[in-house]
Amino acid sequence: MGSAANAPRTAVVVGAGVVGLSTAWFLQERGVDVTVVDRRGVASGASWGNAGYLAPAFSVPLPEPEVLRYGLRSLFDPAAPLYVPRTPDPGLWAFLARFARNCTRGRWQRSMRALAEINADALDAFDELDKGGVSAPTHTAPVVAAFDDAAQAGGLRAEFDRTRRSGQETRLGEATTSDVPQLSSKVTTVLKIEDQRHVDPGEYTRSLAKAVEERGGRVHSDFTARDVRREGGRLVVESEQGERFSADAVVLATGAWLPQLAAKVGVQRQVRAGRGYSFTVPTDEPVPCPVYLPTVRVACTPYQGALRVAGTMEFRAPDAELDRRRIEAIVRSARPFLRGVDWDRRHDDWVGPRPVTTDGLPLIGASALPGVHVAGGHGMWGLTLGPITGRLLSDQIVTGERVGALRPFDPLR
Repeated sequence: MGSAANAPRTAVVVGAGVVGLSTAWFLQERGVDVTVVDRRGVASGASWGNAGYLAPAFSVPLPEPEVLRYGLRSLFDPAAPLYVPRTPDPGLWAFLARFARNCTRGRWQRSMRALAEINADALDAFDELDKGGVSAPTHTAPVVAAFDDAAQAGGLRAEFDRTRRSGQETRLGEATTSDVPQLSSKVTTVLKIEDQRHVDPGEYTRSLAKAVEERGGRVHSDFTARDVRREGGRLVVESEQGERFSADAVVLATGAWLPQLAAKVGVQRQVRAGRGYSFTVPTDEPVPCPVYLPTVRVACTPYQGALRVAGTMEFRAPDAELDRRRIEAIVRSARPFLRGVDWDRRHDDWVGPRPVTTDGLPLIGASALPGVHVAGGHGMWGLTLGPITGRLLSDQIVTGERVGALRPFDPLR
């Protein structure tokens, strides 16, 4: 337990993605002087090229029976939405084995109950950032899910029924292809998931960094942290080049690179890079809202007057080069569902690593080294859950009291 008397006055946040910057901002709200460091710079990882969904309705545990069945069928297919390369990586296979053990309905339901509690406040945390000076807009719009077979929509309806039984209410309605000009004649059934939002993720993350700096925080690029340790009464974060920052508290928010530092502070939970791909294409007409294609697992979002298209889950090293076959696979799978899209003028091809855990739950809370905290492992939902993570974790750091909603996400579980 802690008190205001021994609350940290200074903190170093390692990681300048949306999770780390949100934590920095909310720490500032509580009077903490913050320094943020990053191996490259602001929004240099998954916070730049993701689909930009702020969609708590879709924030669900990744391990589930359907994913396991699908994965076993498509495991080594480079064109499949889920892909594992044929490489001798014992660590990856151990991770996948643990992931598979969590693909049961009972474990999914328990994990969903934990996520439902923080999903409920996820958009409120964005509103707090907006009121506090983060200038990049969030756009309220439904997410439209499009199917080429009416029977396929039953799977998504069933998932929302399961999330409802876990305490997460979702407003689900019917729509038509005329609601979204980009939907082709192949689409026969359209569902509308209300009360969601979307953003330009790179713009939003940069705006969040600017807000942190305007409030007196410092953001340093090209700082690859190699060690975190206690020296006397202070915590020290040291880079590969020997540069050092010290503080009363440290937050590790390094996404898919989390294991490199987390293991030094007693966190043994595995995190692997589930890499996603995206690109941007011009459209003949404005895109009114995000479009999800569940059968091919592709997410599309209005983006800078065009359409950002994102998909795949590829288990490779976080810094591995972009695989053009994965981009082409997304194009082939999405093309039949969409019209008025200029696929030949595709640009901004991108790959980024999402931090995936074996049980589908993030790691948020204290490590085994007093004063060092972890904020990572959010999988595909780091953007949606980044601000609520920062708000809850900053409360826990400053008060020294464990926040109830974070108990299921204990990094030492």
